[in-house]
Amino acid sequence: MPCCGDGHKVHDVDEKPDSKYGTPRQHNPREKVPCKSRSCTDILCCIIFVIFVLGFVVCAIIGFARGNPIKLVYPTDSYGNVCGDGAYSTKPYLFYFDMLQCAKMGVSVVVNGCPTSQVCVSTCPTRYWSYVQTIAVEAAGGLSKTERELFICKYNVDPQATLSVNTLIDNGDCAAYYVKSTPVINRCIPSVFTDFTNWAVAMTYADNNRTYSIESDNGGNVTASGLSDASYYLAMFYKVREFVELVYKDVVASWWMILVGFGVALVLCLIWIVLMRWIAGIMVWLTIALLFGLIIFGTYYCYNQYYTLKNVNATTEIGVSQAFATNFNYYLSLKQTWLAFGCTLATVLLILVLLFIFLVARICIAVELIKEASRAVGNMFSTLFWPVIPFVLELGMVGLWAVSSVYVASMGRSEYYSNATNVSTDGVNYYLTRIPCDTSVHHSNADLMLFMLLWIVNFFIAIGDMTLAGAFSSYYWAWNKPDDVPAFPVTASLYRSLRYHMGSLAFGSFIIAVVQLVRIILEYIDYKMKGSKNIVATFFMKCLKCCMYCLEKFLKFINKNAYIMIAMRGRNFCFSAKDAFCLIMRNAVRVIVLDKVTDFLLFVNKLIITGAIFVASFFWFRGSIPWFSSYVKVPELNYYLTPVIMLTLGTYFMACLFFSVYAMAVDTLFLCFLEDLEMNDGSPEKPYYMSKGLMVILGRRTGVSRTASDGLDCWEK
Repeated sequence: MPCCGDGHKVHDVDEKPDSKYGTPRQHNPREKVPCKSRSCTDILCCIIFVIFVLGFVVCAIIGFARGNPIKLVYPTDSYGNVCGDGAYSTKPYLFYFDMLQCAKMGVSVVVNGCPTSQVCVSTCPTRYWSYVQTIAVEAAGGLSKTERELFICKYNVDPQATLSVNTLIDNGDCAAYYVKSTPVINRCIPSVFTDFTNWAVAMTYADNNRTYSIESDNGGNVTASGLSDASYYLAMFYKVREFVELVYKDVVASWWMILVGFGVALVLCLIWIVLMRWIAGIMVWLTIALLFGLIIFGTYYCYNQYYTLKNVNATTEIGVSQAFATNFNYYLSLKQTWLAFGCTLATVLLILVLLFIFLVARICIAVELIKEASRAVGNMFSTLFWPVIPFVLELGMVGLWAVSSVYVASMGRSEYYSNATNVSTDGVNYYLTRIPCDTSVHHSNADLMLFMLLWIVNFFIAIGDMTLAGAFSSYYWAWNKPDDVPAFPVTASLYRSLRYHMGSLAFGSFIIAVVQLVRIILEYIDYKMKGSKNIVATFFMKCLKCCMYCLEKFLKFINKNAYIMIAMRGRNFCFSAKDAFCLIMRNAVRVIVLDKVTDFLLFVNKLIITGAIFVASFFWFRGSIPWFSSYVKVPELNYYLTPVIMLTLGTYFMACLFFSVYAMAVDTLFLCFLEDLEMNDGSPEKPYYMSKGLMVILGRRTGVSRTASDGLDCWEK
């Protein structure tokens, strides 16, 4: 009987494993690949997946019904009021009583708030002020109404009351100080970070009875040096913000040129694919030659720039302040930068030359496999555009998850309590800390939403892989190519994947999602451990992260090959993963040598296309191509590398999208090729399904049974 569902017999005769990696598949003339008679696989996983998807949908619906994203857009004060909304619509800005505590938290203050009293204000402070400036005035004859108006206090506190300044400050009813601030995402953030000396002298006051000084919420005096050091992260935040604004202006100024560049990259990818259909061998060798030429040119250009800057005595060293410079032109003006680029490219060139020398005999086989993949893609041209559909589904899922998460995170009402902290010997400073009343519910919802994002995205990736695997396997096992290839191979493969193997897809994607979730948790724990002095814990955390990374890569490799076997044989995930693993281990040398060389050649193709766009855009936006300057003017940019980097990344992503089809074709055809070698010997009774090109290069002859003399493949000779 044909090999199909889990309960079907694979071969007509009983077989006993002849090695620890199982028995090679035997020839069966009645067996059709891809298998036509199939049964549903991994049904339980399919049911669980559907239940989890429904749970995700329910969480999203509840979030849309009960959530209020405005709570996340606008800041919330210590009492749960949204600044800029409702009764506080005239007070859109959030003011922090003790900016020192906020500054110590760095940029996260914008998102997470900080442990100090917070109130909504109509405008952020526009001056420097501290309460010690009013002590002498109060001791001399009392504070005037104008002087009391300088206080920023809680809503239920009237600064015009007869309470003394010390009482207002010691009770935490009013801010002890504030600085000149600027609204950033509706939060009052200090405008100046470098010089607090001029006003810090006013932060202490002494009389006959005592010495007054401003203390932070958690104790300790607020000093000029303390504020300067604590505001370092906020200063860096402003620097990054300025950089982002300049980059945005560059994108706006050159957006149409970037779109034209993407169009050119798309056309180049299509032309490259079409050429590979007809002259795959020439294109591969040409690609290798272009890669060497591109790296040689890059090495020459970098060293030329280095010696040019050296001859003009460009000996500027990188100082502390320049180390955080965001201006690319500054780094490109340093000879050290070009020397580093040149040394890196020279090292890469040397490595590639050595690899080429040792692998030149293997490349001929990889070229033939790429030719076969090119013929398969050429006869099923729709496979080139199939990856767009899973990619759009993935983007849609990420967008739905992002919107749903915002609504879910904004559900519920937050409760607040007072937390008393001794900050001086003369009184107690009270401040409020936000505690959401339904924190556990929100965390469980967030965890479910995150896990479902990972699961569904990996499910879409699995659909894309299995669909392509089914299409390319139908091409390989067609006796008369392309006449025996189904009319709609992609559609037929997609139908089989969803009709029979949705559970297997859910199973494989579940495994990857679990590992990815563990990696995210480890990254979060590692982030929380930053600054920890526990060397042992840090070491084990690094080891765990490394192990989980390797595990994810290994499981992705196993999953892809399992999907190929499912698409061919129709068995469940575990059996297919076992079959694929055993087949690979029985041909370990071939996999390492041939499959990886092929992957490398495809990677080189992507690098050539990306490198061509990078070089062209680099010289264009730098103004080094004056031929079209009279027709098209290069816009004035703050960083001319902004559109260059965008085009380079976009082109590489586009090339990956197209060549992912080739990669899947090569992987599928390679596994089919290995099974073909095990099941058949080229005799009339057991003919090969491989192309004549592969037969010639492997030393096989149709119509002749295998003998000891031709049993060695060219990679083994």
